[in-house]
Amino acid sequence: MAQVSLLIGFTLILLGLYGALTNRDILRMIVSFTIADTGVNVVLVSVGYMAHRTAPILDSAVPAGQAAARIIDPVPQVLVLTAIVIGLGVTALMLAYAYRLFRLRGSLDISQFMDLKW
Repeated sequence: MAQVSLLIGFTLILLGLYGALTNRDILRMIVSFTIADTGVNVVLVSVGYMAHRTAPILDSAVPAGQAAARIIDPVPQVLVLTAIVIGLGVTALMLAYAYRLFRLRGSLDISQFMDLKW
């Protein structure tokens, strides 16, 4: 199961990068970056998966002496939660910039923005 989710995660990353590099529309590029970000999150969750382990909650089901051998490491899950929040903020910022560009220039085609090209 972990190999399937790794394959799906890497496929999402590649699809997102391909979409970001081949599209000229800024909104499609933003969606492609978001797809790649989701792929990274899936890969992180897949790497942190351990078969036949339980949630990292110490109670009567898991004695403290056996915790190291029976619970899952919560660090990858915390990293994914943090990455989701950061990805949401970055996506919102990119959308705000795209909206501002559309209001100023009337287009979202990246080939029409030649101001900073040499």
